[in-house]
Amino acid sequence: MVPAMFNLTGKVALITGGSKGLGKAMARGLAECGADIVIASRHENELKTALGEILKGTDRRGAYLAGDVAKRDDVRKLASFAIEKMGKVDILINNAGTNVPQAVDAITDTEWDRIMEINLNSVMVLTRALVPQMKERKWGRVIHISSIMALVSNNGRNVYSATKAALVGMARASALDLGAYGVTVNCIAPGPFLTDLPASVLSKEEQDRFAKMTALGRWGDPKELVGTALLLASDAGSYITGTTFVVDGGFTAR
Repeated sequence: MVPAMFNLTGKVALITGGSKGLGKAMARGLAECGADIVIASRHENELKTALGEILKGTDRRGAYLAGDVAKRDDVRKLASFAIEKMGKVDILINNAGTNVPQAVDAITDTEWDRIMEINLNSVMVLTRALVPQMKERKWGRVIHISSIMALVSNNGRNVYSATKAALVGMARASALDLGAYGVTVNCIAPGPFLTDLPASVLSKEEQDRFAKMTALGRWGDPKELVGTALLLASDAGSYITGTTFVVDGGFTAR
């Protein structure tokens, strides 16, 4: 039995980057608490498999759409698809993101623009498209997946840190815009979770160093982000807005 304050029965959640890693884990957690699920990523074959695993044993509805959040038309299409397919979107988790480490004097305009589009601009476009129907119902949850790289940083993380810090500022401002309508906006700033993205940009030595810098001495499992997402997505978090939850195993405590 799910406690009433965490029960998401009748709610619809849209998670970008939902075919694997943190996005898939959060989608599964929300489905287990009663939410119907829409996931999106670039790869249709991954989405079909992931949605089946997310919904397995839950009796919830689900849908997926392949698209590239680097393209604004695809982002707008995703918003329309979700509403048409499910009737509404109550919970939006902006999880899709990318990172290409580059020193400040080596950043190309092309990479700057691409990462900015994926990590920040797509969040604005999707949030802007879905917030009006949340306002009409006087209930909504918007969660941006930022990063501890918004609060601290590392060599070559210029563009990544800039976009993730911008999400923190955007959440604060949007919370003020939307609070009167019962819509909360928050960020989660994950620390070392060994998903495909950090695994693709960090050497084994760097991975070991990050693990040792946490208080727990290890990387996080994507399932360990679910509780925070569920809190912010449900009535349990109804008085939490405009803030950032750090989930980093004690990394920033050092």
